[in-house]
Amino acid sequence: MSGTSLDGVDAAAIITDGVTIAAFGDTTYRAYTPAEQALLRSALGKWQDADLGDVSELIETAHAQTLSKFAGPDLIGFHGQTLAHDPANRRTHQCGDGAVLAEVLQTPVVWDFRSADVGMGGQGAPLAPFYHFALAKFIAADAPVAFLNLGGVGNLTWIDPSRDVPEDPGALLAFDTGPANAPINDLMQARLGQSFDADGTCAAGGTVQQAALESFLRHPYFFKMPPKSLDRDAFAALATAVADVNDADAAATLTAAAAMSVTMGIEHCPTAPVHVLVTGGGRKNPTLMAMLNAGLDCPVVPVEDVGLDGDMLEAQAFAYLAVRVARGLPTSCPGTTGVRAAVSGGTISRPR
Repeated sequence: MSGTSLDGVDAAAIITDGVTIAAFGDTTYRAYTPAEQALLRSALGKWQDADLGDVSELIETAHAQTLSKFAGPDLIGFHGQTLAHDPANRRTHQCGDGAVLAEVLQTPVVWDFRSADVGMGGQGAPLAPFYHFALAKFIAADAPVAFLNLGGVGNLTWIDPSRDVPEDPGALLAFDTGPANAPINDLMQARLGQSFDADGTCAAGGTVQQAALESFLRHPYFFKMPPKSLDRDAFAALATAVADVNDADAAATLTAAAAMSVTMGIEHCPTAPVHVLVTGGGRKNPTLMAMLNAGLDCPVVPVEDVGLDGDMLEAQAFAYLAVRVARGLPTSCPGTTGVRAAVSGGTISRPR
């Protein structure tokens, strides 16, 4: 998995039949260098018809280097790098060719997970909810829970673990909550030359600019019913709103925007979750986590509190989804992406 935060490639092995999780395996991480991050940033918003040979080569090389550290996997799930996402016009772009990886690694690769869903009128995101459902079963949840991924964009999955399969009506509700780390990371990079706000220190020293926050919360996206999804830069006006604010106040405002997006999103859940389990880099930001706990009526805790790996959960999800694709099982449904019917998305490339 290489997410919209553009920090690097996460890879994780799991043992699964695409329904239950038998065991978790090895994990590894390959960071993007500042130069590589700059190249990826330069490609954001571009579609398949753009000249992206150098970007595609970087993505494929970085993933091949990372995946070569694993001994003999049966199947690989390759998400690619999301550069643009426009489900309203039935298009999405994850850069990187899974067929290239299949040849290099001599292993079948499942990729292009989102296009089938988007083509059938779905949002194409989020796709991790079917894995979240399996995790809820794995941790033996006995009441509705929510998984919150705080990557570049935030996304929430509400789960009723009493249902038999994730595509059952009422089993899942999933949607993007709003911007999460991406605006904060972009601010820190542009102003301070730092990839992210380590430990939320910059935001902790600032004051939230209420006028900018209230303007942000009036965005039409927050009044749309889920399922719904976002492009990484859908809230570019938020960065403009804090352009003339000092670093700490700007970071505090962007962090509060991420937290308030989740607070508003939770209101869409069919019932209140007993707790919110947080994955992704945002769970390591104490300022953001404190804002979430202040704004929600249930405990908000890192997924490590229930024995899971928050750094690798998204990577595990695409390994899990790869097996579902190989078995012809659904990977999304009306409750997760708004697609008309449950669909199994993904292309399988096998080495010659």
